[in-house]
Amino acid sequence: MTDAAPVTPPAEYGGRRWLRLLRLLWERLTTAPLTIALVIALWVVGAATASLDDGPDPTLLAHVGVGLPTLEAGRWWTPFSSLLWCSGPGAYVVISLLLAVIGPLAETRLGTALTAGVLVTGQVLGTLLGTAVVRVGVSADVGWMKEIEHQIAVSPGAGAFALAGVLSYRLTVLWRRRLRLLTVLVPLVMMLYIGHLQSVQRFAGALIGLALGALLHHRLPARPRRASHAETRVLVALCLAAAAIGPLVASLYQDAIGPFNTLGDLYFSHVPSSEEIRIACEQSADACARAHSVDRFFDSPGRLMAALVPVVLLVLAEGLRRGLRLAWRLTVITELAWIAVLCWLLALSYDEFADTGGTGYLFELIGEALLLPVAMLVLQTVTRRSFDQRLPRRVTRRLALVVGGALLVSCVAYAGIGWLVRDQYQPRPGFGAFLVGLPSELLPPSYNDLLPDYPIAVGGGARFLETYCGLFFWVVTLVALVLAFRRPVVHEDAEAAERARELLVRHGGSTLSFLSTWDGNHYWFDGDGKAAVPYRVLATVGMAPVALTTGDPFGEPEARRRAVAGFAAYCDTRGWTPCFYSCTELVLDVAEELGWRSLQVAEDTVVALPDLAFTGKKWQDIRTSLNKAGKQGITAEWYTYRDAPIAIKDQIRSISEEWVSDKGLPEMGFTLGGLDELDDPAVRVLVAVDADRTVHGLTSWMPVYGDGEPVGWTLDFMRRRSEGFRGVMEFLIASAALGFKEEGARFLSLSGAPLARSDRGGEPTALQRMLDWMGRVLEPVYGFRSLLAFKAKFQPEYRPMYMTYPDPAALAAITRAIGKAYLPHMTPAQGVRLMRKLSV
Repeated sequence: MTDAAPVTPPAEYGGRRWLRLLRLLWERLTTAPLTIALVIALWVVGAATASLDDGPDPTLLAHVGVGLPTLEAGRWWTPFSSLLWCSGPGAYVVISLLLAVIGPLAETRLGTALTAGVLVTGQVLGTLLGTAVVRVGVSADVGWMKEIEHQIAVSPGAGAFALAGVLSYRLTVLWRRRLRLLTVLVPLVMMLYIGHLQSVQRFAGALIGLALGALLHHRLPARPRRASHAETRVLVALCLAAAAIGPLVASLYQDAIGPFNTLGDLYFSHVPSSEEIRIACEQSADACARAHSVDRFFDSPGRLMAALVPVVLLVLAEGLRRGLRLAWRLTVITELAWIAVLCWLLALSYDEFADTGGTGYLFELIGEALLLPVAMLVLQTVTRRSFDQRLPRRVTRRLALVVGGALLVSCVAYAGIGWLVRDQYQPRPGFGAFLVGLPSELLPPSYNDLLPDYPIAVGGGARFLETYCGLFFWVVTLVALVLAFRRPVVHEDAEAAERARELLVRHGGSTLSFLSTWDGNHYWFDGDGKAAVPYRVLATVGMAPVALTTGDPFGEPEARRRAVAGFAAYCDTRGWTPCFYSCTELVLDVAEELGWRSLQVAEDTVVALPDLAFTGKKWQDIRTSLNKAGKQGITAEWYTYRDAPIAIKDQIRSISEEWVSDKGLPEMGFTLGGLDELDDPAVRVLVAVDADRTVHGLTSWMPVYGDGEPVGWTLDFMRRRSEGFRGVMEFLIASAALGFKEEGARFLSLSGAPLARSDRGGEPTALQRMLDWMGRVLEPVYGFRSLLAFKAKFQPEYRPMYMTYPDPAALAAITRAIGKAYLPHMTPAQGVRLMRKLSV
């Protein structure tokens, strides 16, 4: 038998992580000859034809670029030749980076020959389809497309996005979903905001790539299944980031003409042109002074306010990625505010457009601008349940104080100091004028035209206030938000959670007591603070609330017994029905003394470690897995999820997402952990990796404390790669057992298998028979009994886990509460799918 004791690789922090990732990317790039050749060819051809600065000159562009003019002139080769040039230095850099990321992965997964074929085919078909769409748009009198009718484009972008679409069929569920979203979303946003022929061709290339992938793999893109909550947060954050970056990138193009860019100045403010200043000065002296004031504003650090809207959205996207309810609420408020501004703009401009008969055009402009925020609002409403993470109350209070304080300082400085130096404004304002002008200080410069009259700064002190008051507020606010969003998410009552964990570490508890540290639990403490009961209150319509505990009370041994009756009295005063769930015989004995009912709901499996040796016939399956892993070069490595290398964490997320997506069923919680529960420094993650650093499977282990130290470990998270080493779970659990034995641990628990139990003889009650029947019905879906049979390979000691409750009349409410605890996010569609699987 091979020595399978786990190893602990040296931790990687900060820059070392990124250096390792960059080294990995460089190694992959050096094994991609096609990618290297294409990137070199781009730059060499560009330099040889003096095209790096501004793209090919007009004469060369007419012969190598693709568009309606060149195709109508019979230059059939231009869809091919356009592959070797870009439109400018920025395009050369962006396309080179895109190819460097997509190319090596495609050559590895598809092969160099197929990658070349897809790239060229996608380029040709994408440019032809994009150009054809423009022709149709011109025929349909679409104003935006009539403006790009005569454009000629060069770029391998259409082929690159087509390659990304095909590549998505060869990736895991996690990255397949992300890559497809980015493959469609990025060129779509560029097309809608920039609107150049090149962006239309890239979007067409992305669609061609998805179609080619379906043909090559003989299947259509799978109907999207519900993503895990963690992945839903990432996808929504990506959509919000795209909504922020699209207008920002479009603002860098002076001639952006996309249909969504009609009100682009409200996203990113621009310096008024000399022509705009001249027109303002022809209107009135007041308008002229305001135009010059805005122009001076852009010559100061205040110009950072021009990008305020996209920066705010990007900060909120980071909060959404972390699943924070606060970020969700702020994003909804931001989108509603944007919708309100557009409606306000419609009201302000209606009379002007009505006089010229252009109300139809005005409604078209506003409708285009409203489409994106309304779509984001709908997306956030649909996915709102995924954003349930809370910041600690002290962090929220501190954030409110910092933001409120910055707002107060900015307003007082602008209005108070401004009134003292009112001679430096034109015209000389009263105090009320400063109050009216406050919004102009806090909003980007392009909103000034929508605001009431505000004092115009002409003196040095006044200009200082105009430049820095609003800037100070937003810098403080955005930094405070970023720091708050980066705080670890904890319990709503952080102080009680910390106090409970101290009790748990000092005195220990049952094998499942560490579950009490998970988010969602509340805590009851006895009068002396010597014992705690973790619980969550769940209520269903028409039934009394149920206080459902997570395992046994923990704390001082004698106080644990008293805590059962104490917690029951606490619930009684509040009208709750107490129910101790997954508890041990300690609670059962006390509950019987109180006259409560009980039944077995799970089976804990405990393996003693001091004398553990995988010898003899009964351990044959375990030895086989250990030996096969050794022959295949697979080793077990300890990590904490938070400090694991980026490549390892990414594979863990990918394997978990694949498991959730393949099930197509709701994620279970309560006593079953997920990725969120891995992110605890006390939890150890054991990963099976091969020589290529591919993760085949993982398990997580929660500590069981005694006298302030871990004396045992409980298995929680189990995931394996679908095409990985088949005996990986046996290998990981056996390796963990050997590692814990070397460390001096007394036992490991393979955790409880819900709705499964070993036969101990005796006549089960009617209720017990019903639970046994539920276990049989749910077996095809969740496999609890198969899990118990799997754990039998480790020759464990079986310890029953019980549910005990005081009132049989409340059993219906308790049953529904347990279902709600295990499936808190089940949607109607998932419920139907679950019923279908159960009926098969």
